[in-house]
Amino acid sequence: MSFRASSSDLPSSSFPSTKSSPSRRPTDPTRVLRPCSFKSRMPTVDSEPPDGDSEPFVEVDPTGRYGRYCELLGSGAVKKVYRAFDQEEGIEVAWNRVKLKYLSEDQAMIERLYSEVRLLRTLKNSNIISLYRVWRDDELNTLNFITEACTSGNLREFRKKHKNVSVKALKKWSKQILKGLEYLHTHDPCVIHRDLNCSNVFVNGNTGQVKVGDLGMAAIVGKSHAAHSILGTPEFMAPELYEENYTETVDIYAFGMCLLELVTMEIPYSECNNVARIYKKVTTGVRPEALNKVKDPEFKEFIEKCLARPRARPSATELLRDSFFNGIDDDDENLENNC
Repeated sequence: MSFRASSSDLPSSSFPSTKSSPSRRPTDPTRVLRPCSFKSRMPTVDSEPPDGDSEPFVEVDPTGRYGRYCELLGSGAVKKVYRAFDQEEGIEVAWNRVKLKYLSEDQAMIERLYSEVRLLRTLKNSNIISLYRVWRDDELNTLNFITEACTSGNLREFRKKHKNVSVKALKKWSKQILKGLEYLHTHDPCVIHRDLNCSNVFVNGNTGQVKVGDLGMAAIVGKSHAAHSILGTPEFMAPELYEENYTETVDIYAFGMCLLELVTMEIPYSECNNVARIYKKVTTGVRPEALNKVKDPEFKEFIEKCLARPRARPSATELLRDSFFNGIDDDDENLENNC
């Protein structure tokens, strides 16, 4: 896979990294690592004994600002997300760790990934998870980045927990996802998420605010808005994504699949027992069986618009103007600015 970036928009400084010599004990307390099973307190500048009720960090970032706890919030094929704490702001955050060995041994490709993540840190939108800090751990060969944390987890688990959700609530969630996509797609340069699914959308259950996250694998593209690498979750990947020639409309297709999952509470193509069967159905235009379970004609029509052929697929801006969202006003969403 490859990662495309616009060099004119990227900082020229080298990517922050950390190293520790195997021949001696690290002297920087921010680089001492502890396995999650190790219960002793993380060394800090303050050597006071730990409070019996306090929760120790298992590691901190190179600046000493962010401390990671043992608790795992989520994990995927190449990434794990841990609960963490911003000691400067006094808020909980998410510590994301990507294992670089699973991406590529190509150093040039990894550097392009760094450049993209640096640019993603500049994205500011109320429906996009904020990225605060990024660095590489040379010892563990991982890319680490700190993001904001939403209190209620991802939308997939939230929907499973709350089965009785009104049509209005589903539309509110959908509108916010589209607003996040609109921001990414109209950004200069354009940002394609490439792995949008309900597990990468996060929610604050107290306010109903929804945010698109997991942007570490997004593609930054130029004026052509074209990308050429295969990346994503098979059930949510548009046909053209498999062909390695696509634009930001692949995110609209994935959004349609997200809405299908929210309506039916069933992951698209769950009738397929392997990726090969999903690939065959997607590339031959066979819709997931879950679509037949959508009884509301308005929802079904709207989902089908999102799953149309690339040239017929509406943009996020066009979908936000659709009559589907009539009566769902921004003021009605009653949202806070942050999770």
